[in-house]
Amino acid sequence: MKRLSAVLPQGYRVARAREALSLAAPCPDSPCDFRQATLKADCVNKPFAQRCHDLETVIEEFPAKELHSIFPWLVESIFGSLDGIIVGWNLRCLQGRTNPTEYSVALDFLDPSGPMMKLVYKLQAEEYRYDFPVSYLPGPVKASIQEQVLPECSLYYNKVQFPSSGGLGLNLALNPFEYYMFYFAISLITQKNSPIAHHISPSNSAYFILVDTYLKCFLPTEGSVLPPPSSNPGGAIPSPTPRSPAVPFNSYGMHHTSLLKRHIAHQPSVNADPASQEIWRSETLLQIFVEMWLHHYSLEMYQKMQSPHVKESFKPTEEHVLVVRLLVKHLHAFSNSLKPEPLSPSAHSHTASPLEEFKRVVIPRFVQQKLYIFLQHCFGHWPLDASFRAVLEMWLSYLQPWRYAPEKPPQTTELLPRSVSEKWAAFIQENLLMYTKLFVGFLNRALRTDLVSPKNALMVFRVAKVFAQPNLAEMILKGEQLFLEPELVMPHRQHRLFMTPTLSGSFFSSWPPTITDASFKVKSHVYSLEGQDFQYKQMFGTEVRNLLNEAQLTQMMMKCGTAQDENGKKQLPDCIESEDGLILTPLGRYQIQGLFSYTELQPIRSYENATLVRLLFRLSSALNERFADQMDVLCSREDFVGRFCRYHLTNPHIIQKIRYSPVLKDRTNQNWGPRISLRFLASYRTLISLLMMYFIASWFYIGPVGCTFIILLGYFLYAIIMTFFYEGWKPHEH
Repeated sequence: MKRLSAVLPQGYRVARAREALSLAAPCPDSPCDFRQATLKADCVNKPFAQRCHDLETVIEEFPAKELHSIFPWLVESIFGSLDGIIVGWNLRCLQGRTNPTEYSVALDFLDPSGPMMKLVYKLQAEEYRYDFPVSYLPGPVKASIQEQVLPECSLYYNKVQFPSSGGLGLNLALNPFEYYMFYFAISLITQKNSPIAHHISPSNSAYFILVDTYLKCFLPTEGSVLPPPSSNPGGAIPSPTPRSPAVPFNSYGMHHTSLLKRHIAHQPSVNADPASQEIWRSETLLQIFVEMWLHHYSLEMYQKMQSPHVKESFKPTEEHVLVVRLLVKHLHAFSNSLKPEPLSPSAHSHTASPLEEFKRVVIPRFVQQKLYIFLQHCFGHWPLDASFRAVLEMWLSYLQPWRYAPEKPPQTTELLPRSVSEKWAAFIQENLLMYTKLFVGFLNRALRTDLVSPKNALMVFRVAKVFAQPNLAEMILKGEQLFLEPELVMPHRQHRLFMTPTLSGSFFSSWPPTITDASFKVKSHVYSLEGQDFQYKQMFGTEVRNLLNEAQLTQMMMKCGTAQDENGKKQLPDCIESEDGLILTPLGRYQIQGLFSYTELQPIRSYENATLVRLLFRLSSALNERFADQMDVLCSREDFVGRFCRYHLTNPHIIQKIRYSPVLKDRTNQNWGPRISLRFLASYRTLISLLMMYFIASWFYIGPVGCTFIILLGYFLYAIIMTFFYEGWKPHEH
């Protein structure tokens, strides 16, 4: 961005900066000093761009000692207060289409190389600390700390402080980078009740763009983490030094020496490897995002939430889930950018950079457990409406790391599904519950929804399309077989944490012994997430197959055009992949809408009487079943009688075209011949028209029987005339 300060004289900039600092200087006699309140009012009354200009001037011209006092206020004025009362800049509603100037200025000011981050690093160099109330942390973290049990995540080590004399509550003592990112991440939660206009798209907001920008900067898929901006060229901003604990804690995760610090200690020069120096920012950013966005349900809380009598403690929003999906997609790309291991033996002696080692374990160690519990909760408690699509896409994004791999699929003329490579078998096995238990959970949820709704039906298609990818089902089945293998040697199985490394602990913790047995890995994954008493339900077992045969699901499949071919594989509408997932092609839309165009199976309209629709459907079905052969014979005739019958009976032509499409090419066992459709009689318009005819006939002293005869005779003459004009099989709709 072109710096706004450059357009003003140097003397003016310095004068305005010193004026701002004099107003911001804290008064020793009062925590609510009058001069800081004046600065706040001054910033509110100025245009947004001018406010950012003044702040940039202050940050550029003054040392950390003078900036230290305004930093907490500035962070709160940008991201809002923790209680949600102060909205701040409202980044979640700031969009370039509606507020282009403010949008551009805000993104430039908060960019990783912008003025705000320069302030963070300037304060970071002086090792300032800022208090963050424990009471605003996610529920499981807050409960753990208040019970004086240190959470597993290394983010909280040596940071919990007892309240000062007369103070209330516990606080975390955070360095400036942590403090800034804590506020940034938690503003998605604390500000979720702020009003958002319906035309606002969360994925186009300044907040969403900043999340993407920070992920790309601190978790780069190419190259190393960029060094922090510094006023001293070549000067290094040191990583945070460990501090002595302020309160004794019992830890349920072992705290080990930092791998990073050992790595740096053996280097002749810290500046020789910028990635080693600055990787603490990558770990800190990821841990904060995961803790603030996903760690709202502990294992114990999740197990309690299975009871329908337990009140839901935290309700994520659709916007929240969209941001988590962005995180998941980037982590897959980040992890998949890991350089392949060298083949030559001499190359193995070379130590991989901390960033490369971080990529290797970023998903299982930081994300897997918390995301699994988060998804389990969403599957069980999300409203049964179309907004669940956000949760669904986030889940499917996690299940398909190959979509974010650097290699591109081969270009083929045929739109065939891409086979899942065997190299992903380890990921599938080590995330088995993500595939199997959540799939069963989705089926149970789908059976409770209105599957006649196209949006709900499309979600079922979306899941089936993903799981129908060639080779995926075989790898999932292999994972189930590994889990169900007899346990030959499984010592200390009663201790769940003994079996697996700490999933949410620090990347820099010392490594646990390498687990080589595939069966042991799968068992460790399942037991660490579900406990030792977990009764595994096989995805390819009888119980799930019986669930799939439920009448409601079968009816939906019939209506929406899904079938099974002779090999038993799911056949789905034609789709293509896009950045937002699979979308229907024109053929796919035709495939879905084809059977819905069959009048009897369309959803009940607002202009129809629901009771009459159901009664007439039963009557039509009984007549069609009773006289199917006779109607087929009549419609097969080539004379006037055949054309007359074909005009009146629902035409099978559309059904035949779908039958021979790639989706329904083998469904020859369905009776899609000529059919009677009486549904038009349930239309309020038809009923009112008939009543009007009977009412008008009564004026001419014509009774109901006579009026009915006249109506039928008139329609018969009309139908004869129309039959001459409509040759061939033309659908007749009322």
